[in-house]
Amino acid sequence: MTTEAKIQLTSSEIGTLWMTYILTSSRLIAYDYFKIKTIDKEAQNIVHSYIVEVQNVKNKIADIFNNEGAVIPIGFNEHDEMKESSTLYDDFFHIISLREAMKLSLGRSAVYTTTSYMKEVNDVFKLNYDISNKYYMITTNYLLGKGVLARSPYVNMPKQATFIEDNNYMSGLNPIFDKRSLNTIEVGFINEAIEANIWAMHLLTGFAQVSRDKEVKKYLIEGKELAKKIISELSAVLSQSDIQPPSTWVGKVTHSTQPPFSEKLIMYLNSLIATTALGFTALGTSFSMC
Repeated sequence: MTTEAKIQLTSSEIGTLWMTYILTSSRLIAYDYFKIKTIDKEAQNIVHSYIVEVQNVKNKIADIFNNEGAVIPIGFNEHDEMKESSTLYDDFFHIISLREAMKLSLGRSAVYTTTSYMKEVNDVFKLNYDISNKYYMITTNYLLGKGVLARSPYVNMPKQATFIEDNNYMSGLNPIFDKRSLNTIEVGFINEAIEANIWAMHLLTGFAQVSRDKEVKKYLIEGKELAKKIISELSAVLSQSDIQPPSTWVGKVTHSTQPPFSEKLIMYLNSLIATTALGFTALGTSFSMC
């Protein structure tokens, strides 16, 4: 009589589940605060519905760890949320933040699925992907409906297919060679980078405004200034190809000086911005011919 060996979690599955659990716990806290502070009922319902659905992701990950006899990660909880603090951002920024978060989840869920083998693990990442895709579309349509979301630049429709025949094409915008216009892939990635950095700039502005720790505040201000620099430099690249950079989004920081989250959560969210920027920049670079 043979006994079938129990399939255990692999190292990659443990790692990706662990990171997803912590990330999801941070979002549940952040968006609970945003939900409480959102005035517009439609926007509030979007955030509330997302919280309800993504809680299932966290629960399923906890179930997998429990079934495997593994410890549950220490994520974020109600102690990291200051519900009584005054509103730090406006309604539009709450929805913009959710939209940016869904971009991150879409990519991560797809990548994590390719390093998973157990059905239960794949089911978790598929669920997370489906939720992310759903709320990316909901938030995008909400912002478009309000007329506050800048679209990617428009260009003339291609009339013929051509091939690159000169190595100088790879010199791109190098001033020692004849300049060429950006191609549409490059325009798309530059636009996304500007969009993400505008959001990050506003987020870090608010966090720096409320931080009580001098070192944390200094770090957040440096991040904000870096985002501003990136926005300026990438906008200049678009302008060189006679392409109008996207206008600054709405989404304001209020005058509140009361922190909505613990310093721990603020720094974690800041680290997500940095790691996401690194990944997106590497992806954009791989498609660039400049």
